[in-house]
Amino acid sequence: MVDVVLRPMTAADADRVLAIYQAGLDGGQASFETLAPDWASFDAGRLPAHRLVAVDGEATLLGWIAVSPTSTRPVYAGVVEHSVYVDPAARGRGVARLLLDGLITSTEAAGIWTIQSGVFPENLASLALHDRAGFRVVGVRQRVGRHHGRWRDVVLLERRSPVVG
Repeated sequence: MVDVVLRPMTAADADRVLAIYQAGLDGGQASFETLAPDWASFDAGRLPAHRLVAVDGEATLLGWIAVSPTSTRPVYAGVVEHSVYVDPAARGRGVARLLLDGLITSTEAAGIWTIQSGVFPENLASLALHDRAGFRVVGVRQRVGRHHGRWRDVVLLERRSPVVG
C-alpha cells in the first residue's frame, strides 16, 4: 500500500477520527454504541501509545485503530481490546490490515501479549480481516446485548503474541 502510511493519532485528528467512528456506527455492524463519544471521552478511554491513523498521499485520514485496557489489575497489563475503523470511501484498499499490522507491531514492542476484540457475527469483513491477522475465535457470547431493538451476538476474538510472553 504505497500511497497510505501510518502515524500516531493526535488531538488534531479528533474531528476526522470521530467522523469515521460515527460512519462505522451508522452502518450498524461495528458496535453496540450508536453515537461516537466526544474527544475528551475518546481520549480518556484509549492508551496513548497505541493509537494510529492511516493517511494517504494528500494527508487525508482514512482510518484509525486504538486500544483500551481490559482491566486495571496488574495481571492483565498485557491484555488490550482494540477497535479499528475505516472511512467507508477507503474500504477495500487494505487500510484496516495496515492499521492492524501496525498495532500488532506497536503492542508487541511494548510487551503486550494479547489483543482482543468483539465482533458482530454478521460483520464478515472484520472476521476475515482478523483471521488473516492471526486472531482466533475464542467463543460467541449469545444475545449479549440489544442493538437497535434486537438481541445481538458477539464473536470474541484474540491474538496471542508469538514473541511476547
